[in-house]
Amino acid sequence: MAETLVIIPTYNERRNIAAIVARVRAATPDVDVLVVDDNSPDGTGRIADALAASDHAVFVLHRAGKTGLGSAYGAAFRWGLERGYVRLVEMDADGSHQPEQLPALLAAADAGADVVLGSRWIPGGGVENWPAYRELLSRAGSAYSRIVLGLSPRDVTGGYRVLTARALGSIRLEDVHSQGYGFQVDLLFHAAKAGLSIVEVPITFIERRFGESKMTGGIVLEAMARVTLWGIGALPGRLRRRLNR
Repeated sequence: MAETLVIIPTYNERRNIAAIVARVRAATPDVDVLVVDDNSPDGTGRIADALAASDHAVFVLHRAGKTGLGSAYGAAFRWGLERGYVRLVEMDADGSHQPEQLPALLAAADAGADVVLGSRWIPGGGVENWPAYRELLSRAGSAYSRIVLGLSPRDVTGGYRVLTARALGSIRLEDVHSQGYGFQVDLLFHAAKAGLSIVEVPITFIERRFGESKMTGGIVLEAMARVTLWGIGALPGRLRRRLNR
């Protein structure tokens, strides 16, 4: 069995799923792929089943409905850990995360990092085909989260990541309660609090060609509100650590 599991959550991604799975398998032939489908009404799950039937390294986890990105990843992490995978990868289904860049992320994990972030906001990283307002929103969201939560990585909201089984065991998934956009920040916040080694590797994020983004202004605002509450809750501990230095 492969040591690395690439997790691809899907909801109405029938125009993207076959292509992204093929690219993952071509770029990293030694990994397994788990498609996590939230009962997509467009038939994404059926396409994923066909891919799994024709490739021993592709698996499908069907869920009853759409209950959020965090919920999907939580279920997938548990699925992977139960089967002994050493590295678990988060990857979007729409092609915005390039599978061809995955070997660089895996190399950082092999070098000892517990959590590897595919980063848009460090030298060598970037975005393509994004309007200026969306880049500004993403940069501002990362900066705000970094400041409020005391995080050091530059790109704390990105969703292209490698986590080791050790890291997930240290984080305690049951303590990561966010289900939507804030899940990525929540997970990273718990990783930092657990003292895990976090490394950023530059990636180029490419806007999707097919389908619609799941991101809305309301989702972003809700995530930032949660970040604010987490920051307030963590403030006493941060102050104590500074006073004890």
